[in-house]
Amino acid sequence: MPSAPVRWTLTAIFLIAIGLALALPWQGVSAEVLATLRGPRVLAGVVVGALLALSGLALQVLLRNPLADPYVLGTSGGAAVGAIATQSLGGAFGGALGAGVLGTVSMGVGAALGALAAGLALLGLARGALRAREDDASSRLILTGAMLAAVSGAVGTLLLTLTPDQRLRGAIFWLVGDLSGAADAAWALPVVLLATAYFVWRARAVDRLLLGTEVAWLLGEPVRRLRHELLALACLATACAVSLAGAVGFVGLVVPQALRLAGVRGTRQLAWMSAAGGGALVALADALARSVAWPLELPVGAVMALLGAPVFIAFLARGPR
Repeated sequence: MPSAPVRWTLTAIFLIAIGLALALPWQGVSAEVLATLRGPRVLAGVVVGALLALSGLALQVLLRNPLADPYVLGTSGGAAVGAIATQSLGGAFGGALGAGVLGTVSMGVGAALGALAAGLALLGLARGALRAREDDASSRLILTGAMLAAVSGAVGTLLLTLTPDQRLRGAIFWLVGDLSGAADAAWALPVVLLATAYFVWRARAVDRLLLGTEVAWLLGEPVRRLRHELLALACLATACAVSLAGAVGFVGLVVPQALRLAGVRGTRQLAWMSAAGGGALVALADALARSVAWPLELPVGAVMALLGAPVFIAFLARGPR
């Protein structure tokens, strides 16, 4: 468990990040803007970041690999295919699925279905690895996910070339991550609470799995069922996140690792701190995306890549700990 100074420091960072997310950019700040525009958007960023951080934590436990995140297993590619396919269908039906509120809903549903389909495909293709107790099952899962990501990327690129010019900009923003269309994220809050509660409930089993699959099995843990639970949780959280904001990378990779380096060890503490840290990170990155080129708006996924890549390189330079 982290020391009191560490907990207070992390809490202060979270509050400062949320405050900056609400305040940036400074132009046009008013109570009405905060209540109707920035407040819901900051909430969406917090929810998306929390979901991605919890999904990354689940995959890192599942694979016993600190480099795992939701995108290693191909769910991001599946979401992109679902979103672009929805746009293509909208064009085929005269734009009915690509305009207004219906367009926003249909894009979200398409992305979520694509992510869930990729997760189900992974479950089917990696059934043998999930049944195995040996630790090399992790490498097989990563290779299977990489294969699915490559296939999804190829299909997504093919669909992108068929996207009409008037919808191409929206498709690109979806691929790199964008919170401008995430008007209502409250529906995903129960998923955040469910994922956090799962880690609290299964903390002992998760800690044992981190010691190795053979050790967990010898200690009486149902390794196969636990792997299925973690993979299902990761797919559900990622599907909800991409349905709100598209592909936002590095959150599930960076946040849990940063907390471990700060001294957070137990699964119970790591779960809720990852949710809070991921939410603060995405909300702050979105505020920077709105402010850097104001009045233009950058995609939050691009800002996250610029922020996350140096941190990721720093983690690699430290080596395994």
